[in-house]
Amino acid sequence: MRSKKMTGGLEKAPHRSLLYALGMCKEEMDRPLIGVCNAANEIIPGHMHLHNIVKAVKDGVRLGGGVPMEFPAIGVCDGLAMNHEGMKFSLPSREVIADSIEIMATAHPFDALVLVPNCDKIVPGMLMAALRINIPTVIVSGGAMLPGSKNGKKVDLITVFEGVGMVKTGNMTEDELSGLEQSACPTCGSCSGMFTANSMNCLSETIGLALPGNGTIPAVMSDRIRLAKNAGLQVMEVLKKDIKPRDIVTEKSLKNAVTMDMALGCSTNTVLHLPAIFNEAGIKLDLSIFDEISRKTPNLCKLSPAGPHYISELNEAGGIPGVMAELAKEGRLELDAITVTGKTIGENLKDLNAGITNHEIVKPIDKPYSKEGGIAVLYGNIAEEGCVVKQSAVAPEMMHRTGVAQVFNSEEESVEAILGGKIKKGDVVVILYEGPKGGPGMREMLTPTSAISGMGLGSDVALITDGRFSGGTRGAAIGHISPEAASGGTVGLIKTGDKIEINIPERTINLLVDDAELKKRRADFKPIKKEVTSSFLKRYSENVTSASTGAVFKK
Repeated sequence: MRSKKMTGGLEKAPHRSLLYALGMCKEEMDRPLIGVCNAANEIIPGHMHLHNIVKAVKDGVRLGGGVPMEFPAIGVCDGLAMNHEGMKFSLPSREVIADSIEIMATAHPFDALVLVPNCDKIVPGMLMAALRINIPTVIVSGGAMLPGSKNGKKVDLITVFEGVGMVKTGNMTEDELSGLEQSACPTCGSCSGMFTANSMNCLSETIGLALPGNGTIPAVMSDRIRLAKNAGLQVMEVLKKDIKPRDIVTEKSLKNAVTMDMALGCSTNTVLHLPAIFNEAGIKLDLSIFDEISRKTPNLCKLSPAGPHYISELNEAGGIPGVMAELAKEGRLELDAITVTGKTIGENLKDLNAGITNHEIVKPIDKPYSKEGGIAVLYGNIAEEGCVVKQSAVAPEMMHRTGVAQVFNSEEESVEAILGGKIKKGDVVVILYEGPKGGPGMREMLTPTSAISGMGLGSDVALITDGRFSGGTRGAAIGHISPEAASGGTVGLIKTGDKIEINIPERTINLLVDDAELKKRRADFKPIKKEVTSSFLKRYSENVTSASTGAVFKK
C-alpha cells in the first residue's frame, strides 16, 4: 500500500506516533488510508452542505474497509465574485486547487482519493489533480440547487442578474427585484441551470471519474447522500482493482466528453476546463476538436440559460445516462470506455436500463433542437487562434450579423455604458484586456451580458471579449478571443465605430477594416499593461497560456 510510506517499518515509528495523536489505532494504520478532499465553506451555496456529503463518503469508505482522512480545498463563488476585482481570482483558483491537492496527497501518501467539489473552478481543479497524482480516485459532487419560483414561474440566479437591466428600463420595479432576489436561489447546491458547475459535474460523470447520477441528482435529495456513500464504497473497489484516473481518461473518454458537452449545451467554460483536464493526462484537446464534434453532434437539451428547463428536470427525465443512451442510438459514443464503476459505459447503461422518460426535456436524437452542438468555435482576423460562443443560447436573428463596435478596456467601463443606455441596437460591445494574461485572470462577463438581455437588447446587440462568460450567459456573447489584446492580438486594434461581421453558421468573425489600415494600426499599437498589485496575479499572468489552450500554465 502507498500509505506504508508513512505507516510501515521500524523507521516510521515517529510517523505512527503522530497518527496516534490523531486518535487513530493500530488496526486503522494497517488498513488503506483514503484521502477525502472536502471543499466545504460557508461562502458558496453549492458548498455549504458538503460536510454532510463528506460524512456520507467517509461512512462508505469505512463500510468498504478503509480509513478516511479528510483535508480541505478552497473555493470561489463566481456569483459573489462577479463584476469586481474578486473575479480575477476565480480562474486562477483552479490551479491553486490542483496544486494543493497534489501537495496534500504526496506529502501524505494516501492509497486512494475521494474528491468532493461542486462549483465552477473546484470541479476542474480536482479533476486535474486526480490525473496529475494518478492514484485510484472517485469524484462526487454536492449536487444542483433547485430552481426558485416567483409569480408561478421558475427562476434562477440569471433571472436576478437580468432583472437589474429590467429595472433600468422600467420593466421591473426595485421592490419586484427585491422579491425576486429572495426567491431565485431557494436551496443549497450549484446554481440550478446548465451553468459551468453543473456542466462540469455532468461531464465528470460522462468522462467516467464519477458515478452515474453525479451530474444531476439535486443537492437536497437523499439520493445524493446515498451517491456519496456509494462513492466511498466504490473507491475501495477501484483501489482493489488498481483502476487509476489515467486508465479512465483516454482518447475515448475525450470524445465522449466533448460529444456530451455539445448534446447538453454546456457552458463555454468547458472549452477552458476540458483541455486543462486532459492536458494532465498528456492528451491534447484543442479548439478544432470541439468544432469538429460540434458540427456532427445534435443539441438535445436547452436547460437554463438556453431554455426553460433545469438540472432537476434533467435528472427526472433520465439524467446523464439517459442522454448517453439517446446518443448511443446512433453510435455517437465510445461505449467501451472504462469508468470508476469498474465497468464500461455501455455496461453501466445496460445495468441502469438507461433512457429518456420525457422528450420535452431531452429531445429524441432524430428530432433534436438543432443538428449541431451547443458550442461553436469561430475564427477570423480578430481571432486567429479561435473564439467560442454558446450557439444554442443565441437568438436566430443574431446568428449572422454585422454591427458597429463600441470598445471598452474593462468590464466595468462596459457595464457603465450598457446600464447608462449608451448601447444601441446593432452595436457590438467589445471588452478588451480581460484575458488570462491581460485581466489578469480572465473574468466572467455575466453582468454585461445579463444587462444586455435584461434591457431587451439580447436579439440586437452582440458582445465579444478576450475574457470569458458565465455558464449562465445567453445571447450573442463571444469570448476567449485568442490571441488576447494583452498579447498583441488583433482584437486590440479594434476602434469604436469599426464594423464587425459575426457569422456563427460559417464559423467566422472578422473586423471589416482593410489590411493597410490594420497594418498602420499595428505599427502604433502598444498593448495596455494594467497595474497589478497582487503578487499572486502577477505570477499567474507571467505563467498562464492562451485561452485557446485552456489557460493552463506553461510547462
